[in-house]
Amino acid sequence: MGEFKVHRVRFFDYMPSAIRAMAFNRQMERLAVARADGAVEIFNFADNYFQEKVIPGRDGRAVEALCWVSGRLFSAGLDGAITEYDLENLRPRYSMDAYGGPIWTLSSNSQGTLLAAGCEDGTVKIFDVLQDRVQFQRNLDRQKGRIVSLCWHPSGGQIAVGMMDMLRIFDTQTGHATQRMLVERGLGASKSREVVVWSVAFLSDHTVISGDSAGKVQIWDGLTGTLIQTHLVSKWDVLVLSISQDESSAMAGTSEGTVVQFQFISSTVGQQDRQWVRTRTFKNHSHDVRALVYTDTAVVSGGMDTQLVVRPLLDKVEKNTQESALRKIAFPHRSLVSCAKKAGLLLFQFPDHLEVWRLGESDGNGAPWESLPVKRKPEKLIQLKRKGEDHICCSTLSPCGGWLAYSTICSVHLYRLQLSSNNISIQKVSKLPRELRSVHQLCFSSDSSRLFASSILSSVVMVTLDQTEIKHIHTFRHQSGSKQPVHILSPSEDGQWLAAANTDGEIHVFDLQKKTLHCSVPTYSSFPTAVSVHPSGCSLVSVHADHQIFEFSLKQKEFTQWSRQLQRRGLHPLWLQRDTPITGITFNPRNPAQILLHDTFMFCIIDQSLPLPEERTKLYNQALLRSLSQTQRPRESHAFKICKNFQHLLCVALMEDRSLVVVERPLLDIMSQLPAPVRQKKFAT
Repeated sequence: MGEFKVHRVRFFDYMPSAIRAMAFNRQMERLAVARADGAVEIFNFADNYFQEKVIPGRDGRAVEALCWVSGRLFSAGLDGAITEYDLENLRPRYSMDAYGGPIWTLSSNSQGTLLAAGCEDGTVKIFDVLQDRVQFQRNLDRQKGRIVSLCWHPSGGQIAVGMMDMLRIFDTQTGHATQRMLVERGLGASKSREVVVWSVAFLSDHTVISGDSAGKVQIWDGLTGTLIQTHLVSKWDVLVLSISQDESSAMAGTSEGTVVQFQFISSTVGQQDRQWVRTRTFKNHSHDVRALVYTDTAVVSGGMDTQLVVRPLLDKVEKNTQESALRKIAFPHRSLVSCAKKAGLLLFQFPDHLEVWRLGESDGNGAPWESLPVKRKPEKLIQLKRKGEDHICCSTLSPCGGWLAYSTICSVHLYRLQLSSNNISIQKVSKLPRELRSVHQLCFSSDSSRLFASSILSSVVMVTLDQTEIKHIHTFRHQSGSKQPVHILSPSEDGQWLAAANTDGEIHVFDLQKKTLHCSVPTYSSFPTAVSVHPSGCSLVSVHADHQIFEFSLKQKEFTQWSRQLQRRGLHPLWLQRDTPITGITFNPRNPAQILLHDTFMFCIIDQSLPLPEERTKLYNQALLRSLSQTQRPRESHAFKICKNFQHLLCVALMEDRSLVVVERPLLDIMSQLPAPVRQKKFAT
């Protein structure tokens, strides 16, 4: 298979942001996740939980609540504004001030016609959801304290509201409160300490369920305003509640990192009367569980430890299958690292700045898996702070190391770099073509002479780079009619082709010399997670969210014989059972038949000259092959060579000197940087 000198890079100090809110759209099977830095992520639960879209954050945008209305996504936060997002152009569509101070909670009625926002000034504000905006309708009766949580009754006629020390039920027609329910402080609690009702749920039979800062989950009769049950589930706060669609089960997330399940069942066998019974407790988080949603087959939780945890409901899925496995999504399904293969430089992307590092050098040769002595340590050359308040959405470094580009949702920035043995200089390019405005992805051509940018309406802009002028050459457009954003750009090494994949699952190949659309790859049912053009320019390899691999001939405009054989035989079951998507594809220039892939936990070399593994074959066979003699190895060899000796791979790149750069971010490093769990909750406005 050949040997590679590997740079194991562990100085990318990337820290994911905490999860603040989530909302699940059952019709679209999409999960929206809001993080503490204001970023919003969209996960496709119909396609192996792939993170298909990311809307970057902005300084001062603190999202406290998310809400789907049909296919539209809204958020609200401590800036006091309600924001609707443009999911095609990956940016806020508009924001409007609710004029009630910070907004702590946001929810829509089941009909999708009204939004209710709970505000700092004690009002619940009702908004009409119109075709192109939301419009203020009325206030419900103002209360003395802030509105911390709320939930609509399924009929849309009432709203249950959580406040300090109490709950209230409002009639949405009159705007008046019909019930007032006081929450006890708990045994031994200070009389001066208020109880915060962090979360509330309103069921169709008018049962109200509340979770509060005293660690209680309480069941109320919403018709009479009386307390039915109290469950003490934590010494600290119950921060969030979620109810199953059939209202037979409830989940409560706590500041201890636990998720507690309640079920509406008979407490004893043979008893007809049912009640809410605490059944199970899960511990999948180290810190506060801030967000919790039920899907059809799983419970999804997230919080301060930054991880998205998908816990399948074993009574909803078949046991011992891929669907029944617990999943933890810790890192973005997109690259935050760019490599200058010819210059030995790395570019690291953070929300508020970029870092350029020079790789270290080693001296001498060693045995496989042996550490080589370091002759020159890695060096951080540049830290470039972004301009403005918008966070960085994409960035790239040219292969020669002479150009650096990054984009926010409103502007593109381009810099010239000059590197010598002792220092580096950076100069901003002041005049850019007006076509380079808001872009979703950036990449340079292999000869660093052109910059490609995915723009609005699924188009791709091409500009030429010159020391004297940056000039727009062409804008590529396909004919499919899709307006979804392009999330992958992959130019060929020979400079002839550019592959572009969008979030409709389409892959289009453009001819850079003729400036035309060359062909479109037949659309597959699963989302492309990585695409790359072979260095020879004759084929394109794509890997999808369901882990299927395809090779498409750019000359014949059809799938290659190897790809057809792979689909006929099928991939190994262990390959298909992996729970993280392939995010990078490259090729071995020494051996054109070798494809290099990686996901978060493994690095794989596929040798197309070797036979494909059969179902009974051992897929992870590297240890076995090392124990066999040279004459015995061919019997056990197959095309897939997999290495799992890495921790949370963020990037794998093959440099010009044939060395392999592997960027890792051990999860333990992230956990060690988290603050101690916060037990005493305080409001910060």
